[in-house]
Amino acid sequence: MSDRSPGGWLRPHASQLAPVDEVDAVGRGHVAVGRGHVVGVLALQGAFAEHAVALRRLGAETVEVRTPAHLERVEALAMPGGESTTMSKLLVTSGLFEPLTARIAAGMPVFGTCAGMILLADEVLDGRPDQRSFAALALAVRRNGYGRQVDSFEAELQVLGFNEPFRAVFIRAPLVERVGADVEVLAEHDGHPVLVRHGAIMAASFHPELTFDVRIHACFLETAFGANAATSASTSASTGASTTPIGGN
Repeated sequence: MSDRSPGGWLRPHASQLAPVDEVDAVGRGHVAVGRGHVVGVLALQGAFAEHAVALRRLGAETVEVRTPAHLERVEALAMPGGESTTMSKLLVTSGLFEPLTARIAAGMPVFGTCAGMILLADEVLDGRPDQRSFAALALAVRRNGYGRQVDSFEAELQVLGFNEPFRAVFIRAPLVERVGADVEVLAEHDGHPVLVRHGAIMAASFHPELTFDVRIHACFLETAFGANAATSASTSASTGASTTPIGGN
């Protein structure tokens, strides 16, 4: 089931969100699964600030990554939604593409959402000839496969390991048309994978950073650092928030 929100969404502002271990919105405890870890957020373009808010709510220290020097400071990285073609160009001009490729190959945990998923996929079916990706996940994706910005929608997803559905925001989202045999599908929508994981890499075709629900970020931190985030994630449902469409892929 899904529904459309013709009025758009309002992003949660950082000032609205206390650290998750100080919040009990639904009468349940939360665990700061990121405490003691430094997580980067690729900050070249897109909804990077919202990722940082979610990660800080889970106790992580965050660094906005714009240069190779920034990248050297982090243990893991979130790659936000935005424009994948623009991000691809900026990764090259900033000097980040090669060092980030090396870090991913060396096992650095990475979480890509929407455009970030496209950058991680090994096949972009309708990409520009000059568009580059890290080919870190065995995925074939189609940019804006769910339609244009006016086709943005929200959907209740059944996520593997979660006790309650996750309300996901899809904005010009990539459509996954192939997954490799070693890629774990954590959630689907209308028969298509929308949340996947392989090793230390996760990717979502929707925008978990644009809601108040931090369970998927907690799942990433558990994947990245082996913290006991799975239990926290599956028992800490939050009410859905809303976001303004920020562009597509």
